[in-house]
Amino acid sequence: MTVLAACLALAPLARADELFTKIDAAPKSELWVDSGFATWHFDRDKNLNGGNRGLAAEYRFSGTMSAAAGRFVNSDREYSNYAGVIWQPYALGPVRLGAAIAAFNGYPHMRDGGWFPAVIPTVTYEYRRVGVNVGIIPTYKDRLYGGISVQLKLKLFE
Repeated sequence: MTVLAACLALAPLARADELFTKIDAAPKSELWVDSGFATWHFDRDKNLNGGNRGLAAEYRFSGTMSAAAGRFVNSDREYSNYAGVIWQPYALGPVRLGAAIAAFNGYPHMRDGGWFPAVIPTVTYEYRRVGVNVGIIPTYKDRLYGGISVQLKLKLFE
């Protein structure tokens, strides 16, 4: 995150087209297995679960998009499922930039645990067969607790 913060701090010194690159959307075929999440919550005083163990699959079908689905133990210590896409059309050096656009369930204060849509800003770094997704989860009233979530991943094939 320090490299990303430094690049963003220097951003005003460079033109956007020199700093950010557009990722080629050519077809791909990569299968990743993803872990649950380690979450640092913004509300540190609520005894939230930051060890969100779980398992997911991520299939990159183009240079800019992946389909993702998984299950994890959420901040309220309940099971959650998710399904959606990760859209990352730009890069800042080796870091992909975009958002996860997905549906989630299992949060007791959000639609009584039912499904709801979410857009989560997401950055990804990958090196050969390993990678990390970092999501910035916004706080939503007293229903969802915001934080920064880190998810490790391993490429099974390409």
